[in-house]
Amino acid sequence: MTRRDAHTTAEHAARESYWRLVALLAAASGDLTLAEDALATALERALVTWSSEGVPANPEGWLLTVARNQQRDVWKSAAHRTSTPLDSTPSPGAHAVTTFDDVDPDAIPDKRLELLFTCAHPAIDAAARTPLMMQAVLGFEAAEIAAAFVVAPATMSQRLVRAKRRIRAARIPFVVPDRAAMPERLPAVLEAVYGCFAIAWSDADGADPDLVESMAGESLHLAVTLASLLDEPEAWGLAALIALSLSRASGRDGPFVPLAEQDPATWDAALIRDGEAMLRRASSFGRPHGRFQLEAAMQSVHADRARTGVVDWAALSALSSALVAVAPTLGARVAHAAILGRASSPGDGLALLDGLGSDAVDFAPFHAAKADLLVRAGQSDAAREHFARAAALTSDERAREYLRRRAGEFA
Repeated sequence: MTRRDAHTTAEHAARESYWRLVALLAAASGDLTLAEDALATALERALVTWSSEGVPANPEGWLLTVARNQQRDVWKSAAHRTSTPLDSTPSPGAHAVTTFDDVDPDAIPDKRLELLFTCAHPAIDAAARTPLMMQAVLGFEAAEIAAAFVVAPATMSQRLVRAKRRIRAARIPFVVPDRAAMPERLPAVLEAVYGCFAIAWSDADGADPDLVESMAGESLHLAVTLASLLDEPEAWGLAALIALSLSRASGRDGPFVPLAEQDPATWDAALIRDGEAMLRRASSFGRPHGRFQLEAAMQSVHADRARTGVVDWAALSALSSALVAVAPTLGARVAHAAILGRASSPGDGLALLDGLGSDAVDFAPFHAAKADLLVRAGQSDAAREHFARAAALTSDERAREYLRRRAGEFA
């Protein structure tokens, strides 16, 4: 095997297993930075060893064993002994070396869940909880997380470093909180799981299809697991949202097609049924709908086009208005304006978009929505500029090509 082949295999193994490996490594010490550093060392050694000796039968077990040995070496080092309180040094017996093939990273299936709820501890800055979960548990890079939260990469990196130091300094335990603490921590956990899905979905263009499918499927698994364990309406809402979104995975093959123009016959009917069932479960609690339930309900309206043949824009407008009231994010406000422009008139939608101010200047969906409504309002020349701006701002090559083509229609 060449070094390049080894690098590809190691990268694939790390991306698929990153969150499980870090969770297992960090569980014993509570030191996320050390866990990540140890795993990085194991990956570096894999590049050398695997290229000369071949990939082991259990790549995850190999990485976990080497990383654990690296942790042990750090714990034994003089520098670590002099910088760590004596009572915080893990017991050597708790980290006995095992053979590669005996290691099963999935043997403790709740470790990721434990680590998610640990990162949602109230002692950690609220602004860093969800990003920390996305990096430490779900394996995303700081730059990817920064893009998802629309902040500068340097700012996000600083938040993550401070959060990890806080976990180590406060010696926050890696345990699932009791029921009384769940409501306070659950929102951040749900946001992280949704973030996993959203980034995987947005990164689909040009990425390894099997990896994208694996990450998206993992997010659905985590959402359903959380919902089943906690039986909370927003958890069921998130599971429904991901299932209904994944039902249209076939629509991502080939050129970009807007959702309202996709052929419902290509959608996954089984996933739609599952999503609808989970959404009904979420609604059965009789509580006010939260963000994920409302977004899932909007996806349900789109899915219903497979039955009715039409999009119920009035229902979407009512749901998107409620979503803005509950979670007034920039994305939600842009979506509501675009929907209102279809349900009422292009002018009404454009008025909402024009009221968003400077926050939307560098937001691709804003320009795409405005361009579409300008076309509907008969202002093709103005629409061309916004289609071009949206294309320049989007990272999805399929969407970029579609937007460029729309801009060219009015040249």
